[in-house]
Amino acid sequence: MDSNKRALTAEDLTRIEVFSDPQFTPDGNNYTYVSTIINKDQEYESHVFHQNIQENHAKQWTFGNHKNSDLRFSPDGKKALFISARSGSPQLWLLSMAGGEARQLTTFKHGVSSPAWSKDGNSIIFSTSLDSDDDINNQTELTKEEKQKEQENIKKKPHVVTRLKYKSDAKGFHDNKRTQLILFDVTSETFTQLTDHDADHVYQDISPDGQLVLFTANLSDDADYELNNHLYTVNVSTKEITKLTSGTGSCHSASFSPSGDKIACLGHEFEFKGATLNKLFVFDTATKERTVIGNDWDMQLGDVMIGDTRLGQSDTGPVWSRDGERLIFIATDSGATGLYQVTLDEKLDVLYKNDNHVFGFSYHGSSESFILGISTPTDPGNFYHLNNEGKLRQLTESNKSLLSEVSLSEPETLTITAEDGWKIQGWLLRPHGFTEGKKYPFVLEIHGGPHAMYGQTYFHEMQLLAAKGFVVLYTNPRGSHGYGQEFVDAVRTDYGGGDYTDLMRAVDFALENYSFIDENRLGVTGGSYGGFMTNWIVSHTNRFKAAVTQRSISNWLSFYGVSDIGFFFTKWEHGLNLLDDPAKLWDFSPLKYAENVETPLLILHGELDFRCPIEQGEQLFITLKHLRKDVEFVRFPEANHELSRNGQPEMRLERLNHICRWFDTYL
Repeated sequence: MDSNKRALTAEDLTRIEVFSDPQFTPDGNNYTYVSTIINKDQEYESHVFHQNIQENHAKQWTFGNHKNSDLRFSPDGKKALFISARSGSPQLWLLSMAGGEARQLTTFKHGVSSPAWSKDGNSIIFSTSLDSDDDINNQTELTKEEKQKEQENIKKKPHVVTRLKYKSDAKGFHDNKRTQLILFDVTSETFTQLTDHDADHVYQDISPDGQLVLFTANLSDDADYELNNHLYTVNVSTKEITKLTSGTGSCHSASFSPSGDKIACLGHEFEFKGATLNKLFVFDTATKERTVIGNDWDMQLGDVMIGDTRLGQSDTGPVWSRDGERLIFIATDSGATGLYQVTLDEKLDVLYKNDNHVFGFSYHGSSESFILGISTPTDPGNFYHLNNEGKLRQLTESNKSLLSEVSLSEPETLTITAEDGWKIQGWLLRPHGFTEGKKYPFVLEIHGGPHAMYGQTYFHEMQLLAAKGFVVLYTNPRGSHGYGQEFVDAVRTDYGGGDYTDLMRAVDFALENYSFIDENRLGVTGGSYGGFMTNWIVSHTNRFKAAVTQRSISNWLSFYGVSDIGFFFTKWEHGLNLLDDPAKLWDFSPLKYAENVETPLLILHGELDFRCPIEQGEQLFITLKHLRKDVEFVRFPEANHELSRNGQPEMRLERLNHICRWFDTYL
């Protein structure tokens, strides 16, 4: 921490540039990426940048007050397609590398997503939302006025519900549109609809010969009652669909091998419900025979690091090596993520791992090199080149101006021994301007999930609290990813048990080992499951002098029926549904213990949160207020469960300022 620099502010969030989606050019000499900022109008804006890997300066390729993303080069490198909202909705645009302006390819009413080239460059695959009777050759995107009128008309009509899965936090109330796969012939400039089932089809890959498109979906008649996600192929000529997987599992991140005879993907069979670690599956394309690679690995495949500044998507694998003999992927382990590769005979190697967050990569087969996106607790994220000798070289200097001004706290890694002897990993941030001999207030941060992971990445909220003069402690109690299958599963059917004592032991450890923490000024906060645990803590101990509960759960009885995941999550996490044993679910509910709450509590909740609906916050507020407790309720309009991560910038700032205000007042 540099004492000559100023303290971070909430408003500095609007100055952070967030990188995503690195993509090598076919020749491996250059790469592109997406940069997302908050512009002067307090709106998100994203643009594509291009950089030669031997140079230290990137060139901006797209401009304007809108979002551009998903740039993909044709196999010969002569053209690039990308998605841009410059016309009013996200549509496909084509750019010639020889020069000239980008040309719009699509005008679909509801926009498009997930673009990809066929291996010969003659076709483009993309996704779009369609009603069952939509004609793909008669699509016109709506003007701003038409969109507004359509939304007004929707609000005037009752919403008829016939499905179990009728809403989601990401989309709100579902309509009859489904995500379908479309093929665009580059030569004839014609569209062909490849899928038409009453289901969402999620594009994965296209075979090397261009004949099969790989996608995930659930095409079962019972899909409304299932959580299975199967692998399918559709033949681009006949539109014949073939199912590759069976059972009750879920697959994602699938891709064809270079020869097309194999398919790799991540997935599992829900052995531990939502706490199940991903496995690496390889399918024989012809026989559908499935092989599990690394069945004895005890780490989570993929990136499950939690942060509050990651915007945009990046590839995390698995990606096939050029020779088709290896698979490359990101995995999560002990508070960090790294880049790994494994041979088909299961020889595992670490290509890159340090105490940081690898959030995405691009692989170039000829040079056997990588572009890595890496974030640290004091760097929101930059791109690096990793060559075939394992040497890492920084390519970008994102946020250089901001980082030269502000002082950020380097986390100190802690290892806490739980009551049953398990080791709990955590981190402590010292406050801005730290002075030996002075006592400081303290805030415990609790992550959501619960099956997620805090770790070595930039987290604006935590750095802001440290900048405001608080000691910040964040940990991965049982239930967190990064420490093996037994550890991540240990919280299920035990909410408020071992997880609670893990957190209290962590607080005790900090007080015992850091004399500068004022034990009379302890605060606690968390969101989602972390909000539940905040509610549980203040209803089971009075040691904290202030608490902020965010997008929380207070009542598992009502959560079952109001959350978009309640009908299965309640069973997954507590072992029973509402009608199985209401009394037991009530025992897990912090609302039951509201009379015990003496800690001043601030409740933050988004009005459009369908994951942990706002009625959870309402019940808690009314109950505590009726009991004349010290409580305040802040409702964020038009905000869903993702408010803290990608909500409207003004609302994100309001949220941060309310958190700081509450802790400033009571600590």
